[in-house]
Amino acid sequence: MTAPCAVPVSFVDEGLGNSSYLVDLGDRRAMVVDPSRHPGIYLEEAGRRGLEIVFALETHLHADFVSGARELGALGAQLLVPGDGGHAFPVRGLSDGDDIDLGGLTLRPVRTPGHTPEHLAYLLLDGRTPVALFSGGSLLVDSVARTDLIDTEQSEALARMLWRSLRERILTLPDELPVYPTHGTGSFCAAAVGGERTTTVGRERRANPLLAAPDEDAFVKRLLAGLGTYPPYFLRLREVNRRGPLLYGPGEAALPAVRPDDVRRLLAAGTWLVDVRPVDAYARGHVPGSVSIALRPQFPSWLGWVVPFGTPVVFVLDGSTDIPELIRQSRNIGYDQVLGVLAGGVDGWALAGYDLETTAIHSVDEAAGAVLDVRQRAEYDAGHIPDAGHIELGNLVHGDHPPTPVSLMCGHGERAMTAASLLARSGKRDVTVLVGGPEDWARRHGPLVTAG
Repeated sequence: MTAPCAVPVSFVDEGLGNSSYLVDLGDRRAMVVDPSRHPGIYLEEAGRRGLEIVFALETHLHADFVSGARELGALGAQLLVPGDGGHAFPVRGLSDGDDIDLGGLTLRPVRTPGHTPEHLAYLLLDGRTPVALFSGGSLLVDSVARTDLIDTEQSEALARMLWRSLRERILTLPDELPVYPTHGTGSFCAAAVGGERTTTVGRERRANPLLAAPDEDAFVKRLLAGLGTYPPYFLRLREVNRRGPLLYGPGEAALPAVRPDDVRRLLAAGTWLVDVRPVDAYARGHVPGSVSIALRPQFPSWLGWVVPFGTPVVFVLDGSTDIPELIRQSRNIGYDQVLGVLAGGVDGWALAGYDLETTAIHSVDEAAGAVLDVRQRAEYDAGHIPDAGHIELGNLVHGDHPPTPVSLMCGHGERAMTAASLLARSGKRDVTVLVGGPEDWARRHGPLVTAG
Protein backbone atom coordinates (compact mmCIF):
# COMPACT_ATOMS: atom_id res chain seq x y z
CA MET A 1 0.00 0.00 0.00
CA THR A 2 1.40 3.40 -0.97
CA ALA A 3 1.11 6.46 1.27
CA PRO A 4 -0.91 9.51 0.20
CA CYS A 5 0.77 12.70 -0.95
CA ALA A 6 -1.16 15.75 0.24
CA VAL A 7 0.72 18.19 -2.04
CA PRO A 8 -1.48 18.48 -5.14
CA VAL A 9 -0.32 18.67 -8.74
CA SER A 10 -1.59 21.97 -10.17
CA PHE A 11 -2.99 22.45 -13.69
CA VAL A 12 -3.26 26.13 -14.61
CA ASP A 13 -5.44 27.45 -17.41
CA GLU A 14 -3.66 30.76 -17.99
CA GLY A 15 -6.36 32.07 -20.32
CA LEU A 16 -9.36 31.57 -18.05
CA GLY A 17 -7.26 32.12 -14.95
CA ASN A 18 -8.24 28.91 -13.19
CA SER A 19 -6.43 26.10 -11.43
CA SER A 20 -7.43 22.48 -10.99
CA TYR A 21 -5.63 19.90 -8.88
CA LEU A 22 -4.70 16.22 -8.91
CA VAL A 23 -4.30 14.74 -5.42
CA ASP A 24 -2.51 11.45 -4.76
CA LEU A 25 -4.66 9.68 -2.16
CA GLY A 26 -2.32 6.74 -1.70
CA ASP A 27 -2.86 3.12 -2.72
CA ARG A 28 -2.56 4.22 -6.38
CA ARG A 29 -5.75 6.31 -6.23
CA ALA A 30 -6.22 9.97 -7.11
CA MET A 31 -8.77 12.77 -6.85
CA VAL A 32 -9.19 15.74 -9.21
CA VAL A 33 -10.53 19.05 -7.88
CA ASP A 34 -12.55 21.35 -10.18
CA PRO A 35 -11.42 19.72 -13.43
CA SER A 36 -11.68 21.56 -16.73
CA ARG A 37 -13.63 19.89 -19.51
CA HIS A 38 -11.03 17.82 -21.37
CA PRO A 39 -9.97 14.90 -19.16
CA GLY A 40 -6.81 14.13 -21.10
CA ILE A 41 -4.40 16.21 -19.00
CA TYR A 42 -5.52 14.50 -15.79
CA LEU A 43 -5.47 11.01 -17.26
CA GLU A 44 -2.00 11.58 -18.66
CA GLU A 45 -0.57 12.83 -15.37
CA ALA A 46 -2.32 10.15 -13.34
CA GLY A 47 -1.03 7.49 -15.72
CA ARG A 48 2.49 8.88 -15.47
CA ARG A 49 2.29 8.52 -11.70
CA GLY A 50 0.66 5.10 -11.79
CA LEU A 51 -2.63 6.42 -10.37
CA GLU A 52 -6.30 5.81 -11.10
CA ILE A 53 -8.67 8.76 -10.77
CA VAL A 54 -11.40 7.59 -8.42
CA PHE A 55 -12.94 10.93 -7.35
CA ALA A 56 -13.80 14.13 -9.23
CA LEU A 57 -14.63 17.00 -6.91
CA GLU A 58 -16.54 20.23 -7.59
CA THR A 59 -16.59 23.23 -5.26
CA HIS A 60 -19.51 24.94 -7.03
CA LEU A 61 -21.43 25.23 -10.28
CA HIS A 62 -18.95 27.05 -12.47
CA ALA A 63 -19.93 30.02 -14.60
CA ASP A 64 -16.67 30.52 -16.45
CA PHE A 65 -15.84 27.03 -17.71
CA VAL A 66 -17.50 23.71 -18.43
CA SER A 67 -16.68 21.24 -15.69
CA GLY A 68 -14.85 18.05 -16.61
CA ALA A 69 -16.25 16.14 -13.65
CA ARG A 70 -18.86 14.39 -15.78
CA GLU A 71 -16.17 13.36 -18.29
CA LEU A 72 -14.16 11.79 -15.47
CA GLY A 73 -17.33 10.23 -14.10
CA ALA A 74 -17.94 8.53 -17.45
CA LEU A 75 -14.48 6.98 -17.05
CA GLY A 76 -15.24 5.60 -13.60
CA ALA A 77 -14.65 8.39 -11.08
CA GLN A 78 -17.19 9.08 -8.34
CA LEU A 79 -18.50 12.65 -8.58
CA LEU A 80 -18.49 14.61 -5.32
CA VAL A 81 -20.41 17.90 -5.60
CA PRO A 82 -22.32 20.40 -3.46
CA GLY A 83 -25.65 18.86 -2.52
CA ASP A 84 -27.46 22.16 -3.10
CA GLY A 85 -26.31 22.33 -6.72
CA GLY A 86 -29.32 20.48 -8.10
CA HIS A 87 -27.30 18.44 -10.59
CA ALA A 88 -29.46 16.64 -13.16
CA PHE A 89 -27.12 13.65 -13.59
CA PRO A 90 -25.84 11.02 -11.13
CA VAL A 91 -23.59 12.58 -8.47
CA ARG A 92 -22.93 12.24 -4.76
CA GLY A 93 -24.19 15.46 -3.24
CA LEU A 94 -22.40 16.63 -0.12
CA SER A 95 -23.35 18.92 2.73
CA ASP A 96 -21.36 20.66 5.41
CA GLY A 97 -19.44 18.16 7.53
CA ASP A 98 -20.21 15.09 5.37
CA ASP A 99 -16.76 13.62 5.90
CA ILE A 100 -15.50 11.28 3.19
CA ASP A 101 -13.01 8.59 4.16
CA LEU A 102 -10.45 8.60 1.37
CA GLY A 103 -8.42 5.76 2.87
CA GLY A 104 -5.70 7.43 4.92
CA LEU A 105 -7.00 10.95 4.32
CA THR A 106 -10.37 12.54 5.11
CA LEU A 107 -12.23 15.05 2.93
CA ARG A 108 -14.46 17.44 4.87
CA PRO A 109 -16.93 19.69 2.99
CA VAL A 110 -17.12 23.19 4.45
CA ARG A 111 -20.21 25.22 3.59
CA THR A 112 -18.98 28.56 2.26
CA PRO A 113 -21.76 30.36 0.34
CA GLY A 114 -20.96 33.71 -1.24
CA HIS A 115 -19.41 33.30 -4.66
CA THR A 116 -22.40 31.01 -5.29
CA PRO A 117 -25.18 29.92 -2.94
CA GLU A 118 -24.25 26.21 -3.03
CA HIS A 119 -20.49 26.70 -2.63
CA LEU A 120 -18.41 24.20 -0.64
CA ALA A 121 -14.75 24.45 0.21
CA TYR A 122 -13.04 21.16 1.05
CA LEU A 123 -10.67 20.57 3.93
CA LEU A 124 -8.25 17.67 3.50
CA LEU A 125 -7.18 16.08 6.77
CA ASP A 126 -4.52 13.56 7.70
CA GLY A 127 -6.01 12.12 10.87
CA ARG A 128 -7.12 15.26 12.74
CA THR A 129 -4.54 17.51 11.12
CA PRO A 130 -5.65 19.81 8.29
CA VAL A 131 -3.18 19.53 5.41
CA ALA A 132 -4.89 21.42 2.55
CA LEU A 133 -7.90 23.60 1.84
CA PHE A 134 -9.44 23.61 -1.63
CA SER A 135 -11.15 26.98 -1.44
CA GLY A 136 -12.74 27.08 -4.91
CA GLY A 137 -14.25 30.53 -5.29
CA SER A 138 -14.20 31.65 -1.67
CA LEU A 139 -10.73 32.68 -0.48
CA LEU A 140 -8.34 33.58 -3.32
CA VAL A 141 -4.82 34.97 -3.44
CA ASP A 142 -5.10 38.62 -2.33
CA SER A 143 -8.80 38.56 -3.11
CA VAL A 144 -12.10 36.69 -3.06
CA ALA A 145 -14.40 35.59 -5.86
CA ARG A 146 -17.13 37.86 -7.16
CA THR A 147 -20.71 37.58 -5.94
CA ASP A 148 -22.64 39.07 -8.86
CA LEU A 149 -22.85 36.09 -11.22
CA ILE A 150 -26.18 34.69 -10.02
CA ASP A 151 -28.30 37.82 -10.14
CA THR A 152 -27.19 41.41 -9.64
CA GLU A 153 -30.02 41.83 -7.12
CA GLN A 154 -28.42 39.09 -5.01
CA SER A 155 -24.88 40.49 -5.19
CA GLU A 156 -24.97 42.26 -1.83
CA ALA A 157 -26.67 39.39 -0.01
CA LEU A 158 -24.12 36.93 -1.38
CA ALA A 159 -21.27 39.29 -0.47
CA ARG A 160 -22.52 39.29 3.11
CA MET A 161 -22.69 35.49 3.07
CA LEU A 162 -19.11 35.43 1.78
CA TRP A 163 -17.93 37.68 4.62
CA ARG A 164 -19.42 35.29 7.14
CA SER A 165 -18.07 32.24 5.32
CA LEU A 166 -14.58 33.67 5.41
CA ARG A 167 -14.69 34.88 8.99
CA GLU A 168 -16.47 31.92 10.53
CA ARG A 169 -15.33 28.96 8.44
CA ILE A 170 -11.97 29.71 6.79
CA LEU A 171 -10.08 32.25 8.88
CA THR A 172 -10.61 30.01 11.90
CA LEU A 173 -8.25 27.46 10.31
CA PRO A 174 -4.50 27.33 11.11
CA ASP A 175 -2.32 30.06 9.62
CA GLU A 176 0.09 27.57 8.07
CA LEU A 177 -2.65 25.68 6.20
CA PRO A 178 -2.02 25.66 2.41
CA VAL A 179 -4.89 27.07 0.36
CA TYR A 180 -5.55 25.94 -3.22
CA PRO A 181 -8.06 28.26 -4.94
CA THR A 182 -9.76 27.50 -8.25
CA HIS A 183 -9.92 31.10 -9.50
CA GLY A 184 -6.83 33.29 -9.86
CA THR A 185 -5.00 35.77 -12.05
CA GLY A 186 -6.83 36.23 -15.35
CA SER A 187 -10.16 34.93 -14.10
CA PHE A 188 -13.21 37.12 -14.62
CA CYS A 189 -14.75 35.20 -11.69
CA ALA A 190 -12.41 36.97 -9.30
CA ALA A 191 -12.06 40.47 -8.02
CA ALA A 192 -8.52 41.81 -8.58
CA VAL A 193 -6.07 39.07 -7.57
CA GLY A 194 -2.38 38.62 -6.96
CA GLY A 195 -0.04 36.81 -9.30
CA GLU A 196 0.47 33.70 -7.17
CA ARG A 197 -1.79 30.68 -7.59
CA THR A 198 -1.71 29.23 -4.07
CA THR A 199 -1.42 30.73 -0.62
CA THR A 200 -1.93 30.03 3.09
CA VAL A 201 -4.63 31.07 5.52
CA GLY A 202 -2.11 33.15 7.46
CA ARG A 203 -0.82 35.00 4.43
CA GLU A 204 -4.32 36.00 3.41
CA ARG A 205 -5.18 37.01 6.95
CA ARG A 206 -2.17 39.38 6.90
CA ALA A 207 -2.11 40.61 3.29
CA ASN A 208 -5.50 40.21 1.59
CA PRO A 209 -6.82 43.78 1.13
CA LEU A 210 -10.46 42.70 1.22
CA LEU A 211 -9.97 40.83 4.50
CA ALA A 212 -8.51 44.02 5.96
CA ALA A 213 -11.98 45.57 5.88
CA PRO A 214 -12.89 46.52 9.47
CA ASP A 215 -16.42 45.15 9.29
CA GLU A 216 -18.98 43.45 7.08
CA ASP A 217 -20.34 46.65 5.54
CA ALA A 218 -16.88 47.85 4.56
CA PHE A 219 -16.06 44.44 3.06
CA VAL A 220 -19.22 44.45 0.96
CA LYS A 221 -18.62 48.00 -0.23
CA ARG A 222 -15.01 47.27 -1.24
CA LEU A 223 -15.88 44.00 -2.97
CA LEU A 224 -18.79 45.30 -5.02
CA ALA A 225 -16.98 48.51 -5.96
CA GLY A 226 -14.09 46.51 -7.43
CA LEU A 227 -16.09 44.28 -9.76
CA GLY A 228 -15.64 44.81 -13.49
CA THR A 229 -17.60 43.43 -16.41
CA TYR A 230 -17.58 39.78 -17.42
CA PRO A 231 -18.38 37.77 -20.56
CA PRO A 232 -22.09 37.09 -21.17
CA TYR A 233 -21.53 33.34 -21.51
CA PHE A 234 -21.06 33.32 -17.71
CA LEU A 235 -24.84 33.60 -17.45
CA ARG A 236 -25.27 30.29 -19.34
CA LEU A 237 -22.66 27.88 -18.01
CA ARG A 238 -24.02 27.33 -14.50
CA GLU A 239 -27.06 25.73 -16.09
CA VAL A 240 -24.91 23.77 -18.55
CA ASN A 241 -22.92 22.39 -15.62
CA ARG A 242 -26.06 21.66 -13.61
CA ARG A 243 -27.73 19.76 -16.45
CA GLY A 244 -24.56 18.00 -17.46
CA PRO A 245 -22.47 18.96 -20.50
CA LEU A 246 -22.10 16.84 -23.61
CA LEU A 247 -19.52 14.09 -23.29
CA TYR A 248 -16.65 13.93 -25.77
CA GLY A 249 -14.21 11.53 -24.14
CA PRO A 250 -10.44 11.90 -23.81
CA GLY A 251 -9.50 11.59 -27.50
CA GLU A 252 -8.44 14.44 -29.77
CA ALA A 253 -11.10 15.95 -32.00
CA ALA A 254 -10.95 17.08 -35.62
CA LEU A 255 -12.88 19.69 -37.58
CA PRO A 256 -14.29 19.19 -41.10
CA ALA A 257 -13.40 21.53 -43.95
CA VAL A 258 -16.33 23.64 -45.18
CA ARG A 259 -16.26 24.84 -48.80
CA PRO A 260 -16.39 28.60 -49.41
CA ASP A 261 -19.78 28.34 -51.17
CA ASP A 262 -21.21 26.55 -48.14
CA VAL A 263 -19.63 29.08 -45.77
CA ARG A 264 -21.40 31.89 -47.65
CA ARG A 265 -24.73 30.12 -47.18
CA LEU A 266 -24.02 29.51 -43.49
CA LEU A 267 -23.11 33.17 -42.94
CA ALA A 268 -26.37 34.23 -44.56
CA ALA A 269 -28.19 31.94 -42.11
CA GLY A 270 -26.53 33.50 -39.05
CA THR A 271 -23.36 31.48 -38.56
CA TRP A 272 -20.35 33.46 -37.29
CA LEU A 273 -17.02 33.24 -39.09
CA VAL A 274 -14.19 33.58 -36.54
CA ASP A 275 -10.67 34.14 -37.85
CA VAL A 276 -8.15 32.83 -35.31
CA ARG A 277 -4.98 33.78 -37.21
CA PRO A 278 -2.51 36.34 -35.82
CA VAL A 279 -3.31 40.03 -36.11
CA ASP A 280 -0.91 40.75 -38.97
CA ALA A 281 -2.28 37.88 -41.06
CA TYR A 282 -5.86 39.08 -40.55
CA ALA A 283 -4.84 42.63 -41.49
CA ARG A 284 -3.34 41.49 -44.81
CA GLY A 285 -6.53 39.81 -45.96
CA HIS A 286 -9.70 38.40 -44.41
CA VAL A 287 -13.19 37.33 -45.33
CA PRO A 288 -15.66 40.24 -45.16
CA GLY A 289 -17.82 39.96 -42.05
CA SER A 290 -15.41 37.67 -40.22
CA VAL A 291 -14.40 38.48 -36.66
CA SER A 292 -10.78 38.42 -35.59
CA ILE A 293 -10.11 36.57 -32.31
CA ALA A 294 -6.50 35.43 -32.40
CA LEU A 295 -5.84 32.01 -30.89
CA ARG A 296 -3.91 32.56 -27.65
CA PRO A 297 -4.52 31.71 -23.99
CA GLN A 298 -7.19 34.45 -23.69
CA PHE A 299 -9.05 33.22 -26.79
CA PRO A 300 -11.98 31.55 -24.99
CA SER A 301 -12.85 34.62 -22.90
CA TRP A 302 -13.18 36.77 -26.01
CA LEU A 303 -14.92 34.09 -28.06
CA GLY A 304 -17.48 33.91 -25.26
CA TRP A 305 -17.73 37.68 -25.06
CA VAL A 306 -18.09 38.40 -28.77
CA VAL A 307 -19.96 35.46 -30.31
CA PRO A 308 -23.47 34.84 -28.93
CA PHE A 309 -23.66 31.63 -26.91
CA GLY A 310 -25.08 28.72 -28.90
CA THR A 311 -24.46 30.35 -32.28
CA PRO A 312 -22.90 28.08 -34.94
CA VAL A 313 -19.28 28.97 -35.71
CA VAL A 314 -16.87 28.30 -38.58
CA PHE A 315 -13.19 29.03 -37.98
CA VAL A 316 -10.61 30.51 -40.35
CA LEU A 317 -7.15 29.02 -39.77
CA ASP A 318 -3.68 29.00 -41.25
CA GLY A 319 -1.01 26.32 -41.31
CA SER A 320 0.27 27.24 -37.85
CA THR A 321 -3.05 26.85 -36.03
CA ASP A 322 -3.09 24.27 -33.23
CA ILE A 323 -6.45 22.68 -34.06
CA PRO A 324 -6.75 20.43 -30.96
CA GLU A 325 -6.02 23.47 -28.77
CA LEU A 326 -8.61 25.53 -30.65
CA ILE A 327 -11.24 22.84 -30.10
CA ARG A 328 -10.27 22.42 -26.44
CA GLN A 329 -10.52 26.14 -25.72
CA SER A 330 -13.88 26.45 -27.50
CA ARG A 331 -15.40 23.47 -25.73
CA ASN A 332 -14.02 24.62 -22.40
CA ILE A 333 -16.57 27.45 -22.40
CA GLY A 334 -19.39 25.41 -23.91
CA TYR A 335 -19.02 26.47 -27.55
CA ASP A 336 -19.99 23.11 -29.01
CA GLN A 337 -21.64 24.37 -32.22
CA VAL A 338 -18.43 24.44 -34.25
CA LEU A 339 -19.32 23.44 -37.80
CA GLY A 340 -15.78 23.26 -39.17
CA VAL A 341 -13.06 25.35 -40.76
CA LEU A 342 -13.03 27.34 -44.00
CA ALA A 343 -11.57 24.99 -46.62
CA GLY A 344 -8.28 26.37 -47.88
CA GLY A 345 -8.43 29.34 -45.51
CA VAL A 346 -8.44 32.83 -47.00
CA ASP A 347 -6.54 31.56 -50.05
CA GLY A 348 -9.34 29.08 -50.69
CA TRP A 349 -11.88 31.89 -50.34
CA ALA A 350 -10.04 34.01 -52.91
CA LEU A 351 -9.60 31.08 -55.31
CA ALA A 352 -13.35 30.56 -55.20
CA GLY A 353 -13.71 34.06 -56.65
CA TYR A 354 -14.70 35.93 -53.51
CA ASP A 355 -13.21 39.22 -52.33
CA LEU A 356 -10.97 39.75 -49.31
CA GLU A 357 -10.76 42.87 -47.16
CA THR A 358 -7.77 44.41 -45.38
CA THR A 359 -7.31 46.39 -42.17
CA ALA A 360 -4.71 49.11 -41.66
CA ILE A 361 -2.21 48.51 -38.86
CA HIS A 362 0.50 50.78 -37.45
CA SER A 363 2.85 50.77 -34.50
CA VAL A 364 1.41 52.40 -31.39
CA ASP A 365 4.35 54.83 -31.60
CA GLU A 366 2.63 56.29 -34.66
CA ALA A 367 -0.66 56.97 -32.90
CA ALA A 368 -2.29 60.13 -34.24
CA GLY A 369 -5.75 61.62 -34.36
CA ALA A 370 -8.58 60.03 -32.42
CA VAL A 371 -7.47 57.01 -30.39
CA LEU A 372 -9.84 54.58 -28.70
CA ASP A 373 -8.58 52.22 -25.98
CA VAL A 374 -10.68 49.02 -25.82
CA ARG A 375 -9.13 47.44 -22.72
CA GLN A 376 -11.03 46.79 -19.49
CA ARG A 377 -11.82 49.82 -17.35
CA ALA A 378 -9.31 48.86 -14.65
CA GLU A 379 -6.54 48.56 -17.26
CA TYR A 380 -7.42 51.93 -18.76
CA ASP A 381 -7.52 53.62 -15.36
CA ALA A 382 -4.10 52.17 -14.50
CA GLY A 383 -2.50 54.03 -17.42
CA HIS A 384 -3.55 55.21 -20.87
CA ILE A 385 -2.37 57.50 -23.65
CA PRO A 386 -3.32 61.15 -23.09
CA ASP A 387 -6.65 62.07 -24.72
CA ALA A 388 -7.42 58.44 -25.63
CA GLY A 389 -11.09 57.62 -25.46
CA HIS A 390 -12.33 54.44 -23.84
CA ILE A 391 -14.95 51.83 -24.66
CA GLU A 392 -14.49 48.28 -23.40
CA LEU A 393 -14.29 45.73 -26.20
CA GLY A 394 -17.28 43.90 -24.75
CA ASN A 395 -19.42 47.03 -25.09
CA LEU A 396 -18.63 47.29 -28.79
CA VAL A 397 -20.51 44.02 -29.23
CA HIS A 398 -23.67 45.74 -28.01
CA GLY A 399 -23.43 48.68 -30.40
CA ASP A 400 -21.50 51.22 -28.32
CA HIS A 401 -19.54 52.41 -31.36
CA PRO A 402 -17.18 55.39 -31.69
CA PRO A 403 -17.21 57.90 -34.55
CA THR A 404 -14.70 57.16 -37.28
CA PRO A 405 -11.98 57.58 -38.43
CA VAL A 406 -10.35 56.21 -35.29
CA SER A 407 -7.26 54.28 -34.24
CA LEU A 408 -7.92 51.34 -31.94
CA MET A 409 -5.54 50.09 -29.27
CA CYS A 410 -5.34 47.63 -26.39
CA GLY A 411 -2.39 46.02 -24.60
CA HIS A 412 -0.80 44.33 -27.61
CA GLY A 413 -3.09 44.48 -30.65
CA GLU A 414 -5.33 41.41 -30.51
CA ARG A 415 -8.29 43.04 -28.81
CA ALA A 416 -7.94 46.11 -30.99
CA MET A 417 -8.18 43.92 -34.09
CA THR A 418 -11.26 42.22 -32.67
CA ALA A 419 -12.74 45.68 -32.19
CA ALA A 420 -11.86 46.68 -35.76
CA SER A 421 -13.53 43.55 -37.12
CA LEU A 422 -16.70 44.23 -35.11
CA LEU A 423 -16.84 47.80 -36.37
CA ALA A 424 -16.33 46.57 -39.94
CA ARG A 425 -19.30 44.20 -39.53
CA SER A 426 -21.40 47.26 -38.74
CA GLY A 427 -20.10 49.15 -41.78
CA LYS A 428 -17.42 51.26 -40.04
CA ARG A 429 -14.20 50.43 -41.89
CA ASP A 430 -12.27 53.69 -41.52
CA VAL A 431 -10.24 52.32 -38.62
CA THR A 432 -6.59 51.62 -37.89
CA VAL A 433 -5.28 49.06 -35.44
CA LEU A 434 -2.33 50.10 -33.28
CA VAL A 435 0.04 47.25 -32.49
CA GLY A 436 1.62 47.55 -29.04
CA GLY A 437 0.33 48.91 -25.77
CA PRO A 438 0.44 52.03 -23.61
CA GLU A 439 3.79 51.10 -22.10
CA ASP A 440 5.29 50.89 -25.60
CA TRP A 441 3.94 54.35 -26.37
CA ALA A 442 5.22 55.74 -23.06
CA ARG A 443 8.79 54.60 -23.67
CA ARG A 444 8.95 56.99 -26.60
CA HIS A 445 6.51 59.76 -25.78
CA GLY A 446 6.33 60.15 -22.00
CA PRO A 447 4.07 59.43 -19.03
CA LEU A 448 0.66 57.83 -19.25
CA VAL A 449 -2.49 59.25 -17.69
CA THR A 450 -3.95 57.43 -14.70
CA ALA A 451 -7.36 57.72 -13.08
CA GLY A 452 -7.88 59.37 -9.74
